[in-house]
Amino acid sequence: METVNNEISQKMLKSNTSIVGIVCQDGIVMAGDRRATAGNLIASKIEKKVRPINDYLVVSWTGGVSDAQLSTKIITAELRLNELKTCARSTISEAANFIALSFYKSIRTPSMVPHMVGFLVAGLNEDGSTELYSIEPSGSILKIEDFDANFSSGMPYILGLLERQYDKKIVVKDGIELAKECIKSAIERDSGSGNGIDVFTITKDGVKHVVSEEIVPQYK
Repeated sequence: METVNNEISQKMLKSNTSIVGIVCQDGIVMAGDRRATAGNLIASKIEKKVRPINDYLVVSWTGGVSDAQLSTKIITAELRLNELKTCARSTISEAANFIALSFYKSIRTPSMVPHMVGFLVAGLNEDGSTELYSIEPSGSILKIEDFDANFSSGMPYILGLLERQYDKKIVVKDGIELAKECIKSAIERDSGSGNGIDVFTITKDGVKHVVSEEIVPQYK
């Protein structure tokens, strides 16, 4: 297990991703870049790392693309099955804890290739409240009261910016611009991040994809 933990700590900050979740007075803002890499190769310029699971839950990921894609599909299916069985939708806390449990099981199942993905999870409860959680690859879960970038490679640049610019009184409208600045700042210094920005808002009005920007090289 120590070997697995060492592998996580060594690889996650090399995950070649920039994601961020920001808690605002009137909701949550979540953003991510679009670059997917395979070593030093840019494998995709259109990989959206922030995805709605349903009409009330959004996730963003960092880590292995295959793990992230499979985890997203399983989570979507399991939450829908639970709704059909119970005739009720999960709270954001319940959904986040389910995701954390699945990650915990995956990382502790003997495998030559450990499960390697971290998630930010944000959503809207039926009572109109919004919540943001950060789930690391080993399955630990934290409720975020301000902001987080999980273990993305752009995390040092994003957190450094937010430590100076985040205000607990921030509203979603301003949070959108701050999230864009976070991703742009990471892209400037992190070679694994780039090519585009997606920003989602989670408010009492639901989940909205408010920014979808492609970033292209400009030669002078």
